[in-house]
Amino acid sequence: MEKKIDRRVRKTKQQLQDGFIQLRKQKDLKDITVKELCELTDLNRGTFYLHYKDIYDLSEQLEDSLFISFQEVLDKHSLDYENNPVDTPEPLLRDILELIKANSEFCTMLFSDTGEIAFVNKLKKLVLDIAFKKCIDIFDFNKEEHFTYSYNFILYGCIGIIESWLLNGLIEPPEEISHLTSQMILEGIRLLH
Repeated sequence: MEKKIDRRVRKTKQQLQDGFIQLRKQKDLKDITVKELCELTDLNRGTFYLHYKDIYDLSEQLEDSLFISFQEVLDKHSLDYENNPVDTPEPLLRDILELIKANSEFCTMLFSDTGEIAFVNKLKKLVLDIAFKKCIDIFDFNKEEHFTYSYNFILYGCIGIIESWLLNGLIEPPEEISHLTSQMILEGIRLLH
């Protein structure tokens, strides 16, 4: 019986999240109402309030869940690097792109004009904290200011590729985009030396 309830709760929450993402792609967060979301998802307000305090709580829970997934991918590769150093970011990029593809609707919304810049900035800081340590080892950046310029060049290039990939409907497989991105990163770093 408990599994049936859990499945129903997951289905209801997924319905609310999907409806929220659909609305969020069209309008700013502050313009979405619980009433509007419940009408769209054909659920009552009481059901919504069983799971979320308000629209902002729903948005925050979605972002937190995705952020934790990004952190898990980065941590996994960080541990892998310590056990088996690699000289290419391709495996990490592939896993990040797989995660983005699995959450494509939400990620497309986050990177859109109505998206959450705070989330993107939080993600950039997470990547920076991990990348700073690893890139200095891998690519022999000997000065922090050189790293900062190089990192920003690479980061914004990667964000641009991800945005283009999302806006083009994820036509290419993650493996192809991660390979292309990795080549661009490595070539850019080679030119910097």
